[in-house]
Amino acid sequence: MITVPVVSADKGPVAGPGLLVALDRRGELPLHEQIERALREQIRSGRLAPGSALPSTRGLAGELGVSRGVVTEAYGQLSAEGYLTMTQGAPVRVARAVRAAAARPQATSLAHSFAYDFRPALPDLAGFPREAWLRSLRAAVRDSPLDALGYPDPRGAPELREALAGYLARVRGADAEPEHLVVCTGFMQGLSLLCRALRAHGVERVAVEEPGWHAHRLIVEQSGLEVAVVPVDERGLRVDALAESDAAAVIVTPAHQFPTGVVLGPERRAELIEWAEEERLIVEDDYDSEYRYDRVAVGALQGLAPEHVAYVGSASKRLAPALRLGWMLAPSWLTWELSAGKTVEDGGSEVLGQLALADFIARGELDRHIRRTRRRYERRREALLGALVRWLPQARPSDAGAGLFELVWLPPGTSEPALVRAAAECSVGVEGLALHRYAAAGEPALLLGYAAMAEPAIEQGVRLLARAATDLL
Repeated sequence: MITVPVVSADKGPVAGPGLLVALDRRGELPLHEQIERALREQIRSGRLAPGSALPSTRGLAGELGVSRGVVTEAYGQLSAEGYLTMTQGAPVRVARAVRAAAARPQATSLAHSFAYDFRPALPDLAGFPREAWLRSLRAAVRDSPLDALGYPDPRGAPELREALAGYLARVRGADAEPEHLVVCTGFMQGLSLLCRALRAHGVERVAVEEPGWHAHRLIVEQSGLEVAVVPVDERGLRVDALAESDAAAVIVTPAHQFPTGVVLGPERRAELIEWAEEERLIVEDDYDSEYRYDRVAVGALQGLAPEHVAYVGSASKRLAPALRLGWMLAPSWLTWELSAGKTVEDGGSEVLGQLALADFIARGELDRHIRRTRRRYERRREALLGALVRWLPQARPSDAGAGLFELVWLPPGTSEPALVRAAAECSVGVEGLALHRYAAAGEPALLLGYAAMAEPAIEQGVRLLARAATDLL
């Protein structure tokens, strides 16, 4: 570290440590860039005050033992950036307009973490198939053609659309054409694009399930559309109430209703399709249908009426939310609007991840992963139900037999918000049913996800939750 005197704009030489410049002559950075960084940092930190005179290029070069050209290049770059002023025949000075930067806080995250995370949207993150995914990602980087690195088809990589079409037809019974598939950045972007396309088609009101995922309502409202709330009972969405809502579209979770867990009954499915045939649209949120433990999952509604159903799915529950990969299987009359909307939104989703997922599906890895996790989630669900009997016997699970979570009814009089807060203080993350109610209050309940934790953690988490509930009494 070399100390070089610095001259104040008003008082001459500055007393104290002066200008500190450390040069690593064996380092990768060129010497002029090392000088630039040292000076820039000291100007931004306030160590070099505005108006301070720096040593001449010849003087600093002599002090540092470098050529004058190295210092001249460093000064020139900082002058171009606005940190220094250089005038013929005058000393080089720190620009008077420069202000010391405030201390930069460290980056934080808005995503909360809990030691025992029962939030219902999480799959088994520890079970993500890293090695298999890495093989697919390497294959995507290694084997993709050169033009795959250019600006993409906004609908998504053809390879992924082809692989998804085959998967959805085989696993979900969808009528899947690759040309009507649009890859998006997760479900939420897909629904947002759909709502805006519907608004452009003159739709004013969209119905949502009550109770239903709170994000459905938020996205509809932010798209400038009105929300109509339609109740759900033990057979799913009440289509008779939907018919009275004056909505031109409805968002449903027919295979595993969120959050009640019920399956839309066959009569209701037929009624819903009949409702949509009057120039209306069903938006099918198929978020976790592969995870059914008591029977074979019902097929997608889209396969019954592809021109009246927009099917939306994602990799979030099937693999991991962080992949940010979703897909829309649209009616033919909406495909162009969705493609145009995706173009304006972001020009198309990240391509290498799409190609990796295409390879992952083609090699059968997605099927294998879902088979493994289905067995694992069934065991974890049984562990949750057993822990509830031992620690919270007064609670009543809905016993849906599917998905990644269980709806658990609490004893009457329980303060659901207070219990959610008390659990969080014990580092137990839960969601209350009130979050997903739109119209009115009701019996208190929690959504307890079991997919993200091993059985011992589920046991301990329920024990802590029971303690928090007892402390509220």
